[in-house]
Amino acid sequence: MIPQTELTAQDIRETMQTVSQEHFPLQANGYRCTSEMLYDVLMKAASENISIDAACRDLEQSASGNRIREHLNEQVSVKHLDQYKEKINEALAAQLPQQLRSQRVEAAIDEHDEPCYAKTAELRAHTCRSKSKAGTSHFFRIVTLYVIYRQMRLTLAVAFVRPEEETVAIVKRLLKRAAQLQIQIDVLYLDRGFCSGQVIEHLKTIKQRAILACTIRGKAGGTRQLCHGRKSYQTSYTFTDGTVAEMAVVATLVPNKEKKVRRKWLLFVLIGVDWNPKTVYRRYRFRFAIESSYRILRRVRIKTTSRNPALRFFLLGFALLLVNTWAFLRWFVARIPGRGPYRLDPTRFQFQTFVSMLRRSIESLYGAVMSIPMPVPNMKS
Repeated sequence: MIPQTELTAQDIRETMQTVSQEHFPLQANGYRCTSEMLYDVLMKAASENISIDAACRDLEQSASGNRIREHLNEQVSVKHLDQYKEKINEALAAQLPQQLRSQRVEAAIDEHDEPCYAKTAELRAHTCRSKSKAGTSHFFRIVTLYVIYRQMRLTLAVAFVRPEEETVAIVKRLLKRAAQLQIQIDVLYLDRGFCSGQVIEHLKTIKQRAILACTIRGKAGGTRQLCHGRKSYQTSYTFTDGTVAEMAVVATLVPNKEKKVRRKWLLFVLIGVDWNPKTVYRRYRFRFAIESSYRILRRVRIKTTSRNPALRFFLLGFALLLVNTWAFLRWFVARIPGRGPYRLDPTRFQFQTFVSMLRRSIESLYGAVMSIPMPVPNMKS
């Protein structure tokens, strides 16, 4: 429950504890390690972007990192991965404002890759191949459904992607979850990784208005042949698989390395949208506010080298829950009083303040290591 006068660090911790214990079935009943401690250690590690072992060493009264990991690996296993997917999505939806269900909102579906450097077949079986980045071509991939509602960014649902899954199946799953939450999506924004014939045809079938970024391919043919002239325009295009789509071809001017202006082309697939190309470009750029959530996510991602793919997915879901909890609390704390639309003060209760207060509340409960004992000198030598 949010206090009316002030929000304390302990309130933040209790909110996370309540949501976590309600939706994640993690249990520990040892004389020292408890269920509450499991979540506190996870919050400590996330708030500092460190490993579980490092978080345990930094808390005086915490169980060892090995003991915490044993409990997590016993309960978060690959055979229960689907169960934890549902639990994470339930936790993400637990704090949705009721106003979100009463009107149509804009949403985006985006993917996020976490590098995987392991060579074991067990881990590689749960990774997706992609263009080499950060020293690897294997990634753990999540896809999120995201909304922005009056300055509040919220993750509605997350899907953990297996390498054999088709893109259209993931889109269907996330849109089904939005329908279950009674969220009415006005316009859906998708990155170029989702621009395929199957996805386009599915969105047409369900009559979902959408804008999809499209990759420019080919040297003279393909979609590159649309990049001509000097002005933006709208046209119809037939893809190689026979899919026919309305396209917005946008000409933008950007500076090059020599700071001279050059023309850069952008392509968008339009489904049920009759905006002009400039409006499409402007509205799609609004989607970058959603991508900023991934930068925030990286700040609370618990570092791990675990060989348990289910645990890796769970830790990513836990980081998303932290970001959602901050957005939920900020909805009340940073409100600008007055008549008119609900507005938030962007400088009040920023994310860094949230994670700092969360860390301090845990350190005050378990005690932070403030000194390191030094070896006693041998007086006989």
